[in-house]
Amino acid sequence: MARYGTGKDVLECGCGTGLLLDRFARFAKSARGIDLSPGMLEKARARGLDVGEGSVTALPFGDATFDVTCAFKVLAHVPEVGRALAEMARVTRPGGIILAEFYNALSLRALAKWIGPAGRISHSKREDEVYTRFLAPWVIPRLLPPSAKLIGARGVRIVTPAAAIMRISVLARALRRLESSLADSRAAVFGGFYIAILQKAGPAD
Repeated sequence: MARYGTGKDVLECGCGTGLLLDRFARFAKSARGIDLSPGMLEKARARGLDVGEGSVTALPFGDATFDVTCAFKVLAHVPEVGRALAEMARVTRPGGIILAEFYNALSLRALAKWIGPAGRISHSKREDEVYTRFLAPWVIPRLLPPSAKLIGARGVRIVTPAAAIMRISVLARALRRLESSLADSRAAVFGGFYIAILQKAGPAD
């Protein structure tokens, strides 16, 4: 994220309690976040972050407001994902970057989710009670608005099917090194989390 957001105006869609936004604020010119959960936003504000209530499908900002617009672990739970991507592009300045993370159907993580029991995401809900979409990477370009083009991708958890494996100290260090070496390679297409790097068309495009 720092490679795109350093010294820039950044928006995180679905910022939650602000764990990532807090990091972005350390290198961005400005860092703002939106989320649907008042409870999570309260915790984000307690971190001193600039956040507000809003939906990624109807962003409460004017056109071309940010240099970088991002969404992590959010779009997989948005039924109207095409509309969300169009909104992210709308509020991004011409030539700016949109980072859109998807759950990848072509991954070990997806396989583990399909064959394993649904895990708990809170004390009252399981994963199968929440809308979740897994997409193959080649589907993503079909969802993009005309103003955005795919310029790259990054894969996260390419060879690590479940986060719990990282708790095994013998494996954790080796896996981190391997994941880092593969993240920006062609193997990104197998990442459990597939981050599409998009660029909004500039005036000359």
